[in-house]
This record gives sequence, C-alpha cells and structure tokens, in this order.
Amino acid sequence: MKARAPFKVAVVVLGVLSMAPTAGDVGGCGAEIVALDPLAFALVRKDLDCERCQECGIDNGRCQRACDPTKAVETVIPETCQPLLHDGEVCIRALAAASCDAYRTYVDEASPATPSECQFCRGPREASPAPGFGAGAADGGP
Repeated sequence: MKARAPFKVAVVVLGVLSMAPTAGDVGGCGAEIVALDPLAFALVRKDLDCERCQECGIDNGRCQRACDPTKAVETVIPETCQPLLHDGEVCIRALAAASCDAYRTYVDEASPATPSECQFCRGPREASPAPGFGAGAADGGP
C-alpha cells in the first residue's frame, strides 16, 4: 500500500499543474499584438447580426438593417478605445454562441444589451448627475 503513495502524489501534482492556462490562451509566447480593425469588426458583426436574426426569427429594424447590404454598419468603436484583434474575436465567439433569447436583447431597438465579452472599451465609470441636473435634463432625459 505504501508503494502507491508516491504515485498518488504524482497524480495530484500533475492534475494541479494541468489546470493552468495554455500559454497561447493568455497572450504569451511572444504573440504579436494586433489592433482590432474597427471596420472589419463592424462588418463581421453586421453579418453575424443578420445570420442570428434569421436563425432566431427576430424581425426588428436592426435586424432588417443588418441584412440589407446597402445599409451602413451600426457598430461604432470610440476613437479613444484601442481594442485588440483578440478582443474582437472573443466578442464574436460570444455572440455566435449566445442563445436566441440573449441575442434578442443584443439587437433590441430601444435598449440593446452588450455581452460582457464585447465590453472591451469600458472606461472609468462617471458619476451619475443628480436627478434633474446634467446632460439631457432640459429635454426630459436621455
């Protein structure tokens, strides 16, 4: 029975070591940093929106525009944001894997949601103005 103790220890140690991320998964191994091309990303997102809208039976204005090749892209990345290609790839994979119920919220006309994987341009949170004060107060709100 004592002969098996070193074997068990080795199995436990190997199991713990195998839980670490693969080197390429964390941007290691000298991988070149590539900036995300905003137009290329927006075009891929537009095509994906059209595909998922058709797949999920969503028929709203955003879906109709996404499926219309004459309409401009709607995805805009602020100039102050500098996402990497990998950020865009992760976002597209998350959108492609989303359920139809989740995707419906992403293409909602009134208040579209954004999956956390696509929130790569978030800056520091700004303090909310007091009710009735700040931008949009004069015209009744945002």
